[in-house]
Amino acid sequence: MQSINTLMLSEHDKQAYLKQIPHLPSIFLNQRQLCDLELLLNGGFNPLEGYLSKIDYESVVYNMRLANDKLWPMPIILDVNESLAKTLQENQDIVLRDPEGVALAVLTISDIWQPNKEVEAKHVFGTLDQTHPGVNYLFNYIQPYYIGGKLVGLELPRHYDFLDLRLTPNELRAFFSKMSWTKVIGFQTRNPMHRAHHEMTLRAAKEFKANLLIHPAIGATKPGDIDYFSRVKCYEKIMGEYPEDTAKLSLLPLAMRMAGPRSAVWHALIRKNYGCTHFIVGREHACPGNDATGKKFYGEYDAQHLVKKYEDELGITIVPFKAMAYVANKAQYLPIDEVEKDDEVLSISGTELRRRLKEDLEIPSWYSYPSVINELKRFYPSLKKQGFTIFFTGLSSSGKSTLANALMVKFRELDNRTITLLDGDIVRKHLSSELGFSKADRNTNILRIGFVASEITKHRGIAICAPIAPYHETRQRVRELVSEHGGFIEVYLSTPLSTCEQRDRKGLYKKAKEGLVTGVTGIDDPYEVPKNPECIIDTSNTSVSEAVHEILLKIESLGYF
Repeated sequence: MQSINTLMLSEHDKQAYLKQIPHLPSIFLNQRQLCDLELLLNGGFNPLEGYLSKIDYESVVYNMRLANDKLWPMPIILDVNESLAKTLQENQDIVLRDPEGVALAVLTISDIWQPNKEVEAKHVFGTLDQTHPGVNYLFNYIQPYYIGGKLVGLELPRHYDFLDLRLTPNELRAFFSKMSWTKVIGFQTRNPMHRAHHEMTLRAAKEFKANLLIHPAIGATKPGDIDYFSRVKCYEKIMGEYPEDTAKLSLLPLAMRMAGPRSAVWHALIRKNYGCTHFIVGREHACPGNDATGKKFYGEYDAQHLVKKYEDELGITIVPFKAMAYVANKAQYLPIDEVEKDDEVLSISGTELRRRLKEDLEIPSWYSYPSVINELKRFYPSLKKQGFTIFFTGLSSSGKSTLANALMVKFRELDNRTITLLDGDIVRKHLSSELGFSKADRNTNILRIGFVASEITKHRGIAICAPIAPYHETRQRVRELVSEHGGFIEVYLSTPLSTCEQRDRKGLYKKAKEGLVTGVTGIDDPYEVPKNPECIIDTSNTSVSEAVHEILLKIESLGYF
């Protein structure tokens, strides 16, 4: 099988570039940017030669094509903040580095511009609803300026895990040639595979007389998804269920966009680059679920319809598969349209699977293989063994520190998990002493608290946070950060400002009203009331014991005790 072009320099040319690097400005990439860069450099994003220019970007957003009319459905750009963008200029060379400072590529800038993110969201994702994880990431995490330009690769991003499973497009193509696999069906997934997926892929292989490439995306996926370490362990277990030398597992360093139909076209193009001749597109391919009104972002088979439309141009055969259902009276999986009226169909939703894992309930063998379930249970213990964060928020003197300390003592009485108190004032002293009280500094302080809380939660401890945290957007980012690893319980202390002013132990409100200080939350800086906190407590009419009891009841109802 013929090799695909990459953007990597030869060793000789690399040495010449390395001599220039100390004199060039650098950009340090985040994890999502590293995923994009790796696929640009190794040929996974062929025919791209770097980040999209402005004209290519606009053509892709509006028409799913590059300016030269080649099919490409997803904007691939390098995003930077305003201060950095103002220091750069067109035709300038910059070095792209990983977080440790390793030089990975040199980018020659062709364009620097500020995009219209609403237009991008509407055309790429089909919605402005920030319930969509792709839209949420676009508006809240992607920086406001985009850079385009051609790349030359110095080194692929370094990995230290699953090295035997991280195959580049050319390495996979060489493997297929060595094994004489002339027809290869690619299977995209971001979730653990269970019996239904196994049956579907086996059926596809038999129907097309082809071999299988199980090719899961292990870059950023959807908040709440199972981490890739756990998923890879599950994939390794299920590979033993395929006949020998019929299927290959390889990991794809792709940061998911969850753009439904557009993502399906994108995924097909990527699998063509990796040497696949066929590609499975299932029901609700790359759909992130429901919007804010409870309606699916994309129709069940929208992705299949769009990919079939471009099948000839894609140069890869699309294998559309309907949902698989387990028919109990026939003891087998069947495509949903082959199920008869009187058949007894059994099913377990993703939500139900997570509930059973959390509550340590039985998962039937018809649903998944015991080896896969054992791996999931090993990485995802029941709720009573997981970590969680209690996040107090409210005005100064609303009672946050008092309740946090009382709750910490009660936890020590009731539970053997490690408990850490991250009080607002204490964190300010030891973690954020250099920060002021501007909105940017306040947000930075809260995100630092969130990061520490997420690490405590990940390691199955209990974090109690007690900052003011006045801004909804920042609290939401902390919720997302912590929820990747365990529970997040937001406790809003709705104590009225008048009561807080009467307490005013720090004298802040008095000084603010006398004009001695500014930026005091509730006086001349807003407090944004939480939209959906797990608990709301007014300490002006609730005792400490009553409040602690109410919080404990909520934690117990959620299953953490």
